Amino acid sequence: MKIFKRIITIAISTFLLAVALSACGGTQNVNTQENVTNTKDDSEKQTIKIAYLPITHALPLYVENEFGQQDFENINIELVKFGSWPELMDALNTGSVDGASVLIELAIKAKEQGIDLKAAALGHRDGNVVVVSQDINETRDLKGKIFAIPHRLSTHNILLYQMLKDAGLSLSDLEIVELPPPEMPAALAEGRISGYLVAEPFGAKAVANGKGKVLYHSKDIWEDSVCCSLVLRGDFIKNNATAAEKLLKGYIAAGEYIDAKGEKVQEISKNYMNVEQNVLDLSMEWISYNDLKIYEKDYNDLTKYLVEIGLSENPPSYEDFVDNSLIDKVK
Repeated sequence: MKIFKRIITIAISTFLLAVALSACGGTQNVNTQENVTNTKDDSEKQTIKIAYLPITHALPLYVENEFGQQDFENINIELVKFGSWPELMDALNTGSVDGASVLIELAIKAKEQGIDLKAAALGHRDGNVVVVSQDINETRDLKGKIFAIPHRLSTHNILLYQMLKDAGLSLSDLEIVELPPPEMPAALAEGRISGYLVAEPFGAKAVANGKGKVLYHSKDIWEDSVCCSLVLRGDFIKNNATAAEKLLKGYIAAGEYIDAKGEKVQEISKNYMNVEQNVLDLSMEWISYNDLKIYEKDYNDLTKYLVEIGLSENPPSYEDFVDNSLIDKVK
């Protein structure tokens, strides 16, 4: 595979460059491009600002940021870290950033409210797990218990809804709370909640430390569920078509590199997330970055759930919200 071979070559070059910088006492900042050697001066390049939260679901962005810069002649990628989804969405909606790795439901809601956003690719496939305390053995054991999700506008909430529905329960049968993802493993360990559904690596953390167990994987509840997505502003795509295409090309190549178990994936992950090795290993067993195209059936299933749960009245159509023109050019 030409793209994969090219990324391996870039990885080796990056490693050698890092060694050289280390020998000279140099340092590298993963969120800027100050120390990246390029064939053209950075001032001549267009900077693309992409927002993210430090989760495994944004891993293709991390890999592209580390490797892709060496191969991009006309663009720079600047990853902008946020601590919460509301803060990230505010930056995306106001145009402070050009795009984001974000819960797709939040972007759909923004689109429904008139913000010109386009979903260009998935962030990942699968990788969401229902984590529960050791005394929970089936869905019905959760009745009357406290269960955490990161945001009501999330695939995690939809997965919880479907899981309960399959067991003859409803969302009203549980006390559902919204918690920041990093707090969930501790809340489970301390008995403040009986389970949670969230982006990785926070599910793996409770399982790896023996404080929780997996009740279901997302694919057991909703096959081909749509979760985090790479979303770009519509005006950015319109006015910067070439730059957007190059961004997607590196993004898809990064996903292929991750799924091929590229040797630098775990090292790169730790540059962006505070995660223990055993937790990361477990998380990576559950998640895939292969085929990041958003398909119409999967999107329509998602919007059907949003309406059914009452989270959206008039979600944008597939044609209005999903832009496959970029991914189709680079796949």
